Amino acid sequence: MEATEIRKLAALEDTHWWYRERRVLLDRALRRLPRPVAPVARVAAPSGGGFGARGVFGAPGAGGGRWALDIGAAGGGNTRVLKRRGWSPVALEYGPEGAEVAAERGLDVIRADARALPLPNASLDLVVAFDVLEHIDEDHAAAGEIHRTLRPGGSALIAVPCDMRLWSAHDVAVGHVRRYTRESLAAVVEKAGLVIDEMWSWNVLLRPIAAWRRRKSTGSDLDDLPAVVNLGLTAIIAAERYLPVKSLPGVSLMLRAHRRTESG
Repeated sequence: MEATEIRKLAALEDTHWWYRERRVLLDRALRRLPRPVAPVARVAAPSGGGFGARGVFGAPGAGGGRWALDIGAAGGGNTRVLKRRGWSPVALEYGPEGAEVAAERGLDVIRADARALPLPNASLDLVVAFDVLEHIDEDHAAAGEIHRTLRPGGSALIAVPCDMRLWSAHDVAVGHVRRYTRESLAAVVEKAGLVIDEMWSWNVLLRPIAAWRRRKSTGSDLDDLPAVVNLGLTAIIAAERYLPVKSLPGVSLMLRAHRRTESG
């Protein structure tokens, strides 16, 4: 994603209906995760540094050993949700602009490629990768790194845009390589060795509006909206929490997966 889009996202994510609801979904997913069986040992930063001010991944704090990595953190909205929920999170960004934004917001951040995470095997309890895989040609490599760095029993929360019929100038502007189907996302995740616990559609109710807007799109849809429009869209997307629509076509796919233990 270009630097201008990263800055735009960071400016919008606190108020925009899409980002706010996605944080709600993350928060709800975190509450359903099993607690780590035992604290994972403190992990030293790799040679050459690159970590945030504390110099280590998962320095002692409120997380109590619940280490989490937020890949593609951008402005760090999801990282802050992890922190509020008692995790010890680090934001990961590929480019300097995203890393700078996260650091400006007081988050521990590292710059790295999702296809080569600078972390030891089995060092994480949780990896969050919201809207990341679609930016990477070798998405299977990024999924493999998620599996490698998760401890046995550790969880992954992944979100991607779905359905190539929705492909538009917006996807080009924000650097997407593809949109997924349930089958193609499952194939990437399962090939990496992860076990899918649940997969569901999101942004179902607003899909017709999204499809109409994408047909007319000439660039990114990351726009500041009038307050009344933002409020209306917030109400619609929030209704999905209580409606049986997760199996219907949406604009995004979300899943929860885990790294297999000896017992499965």
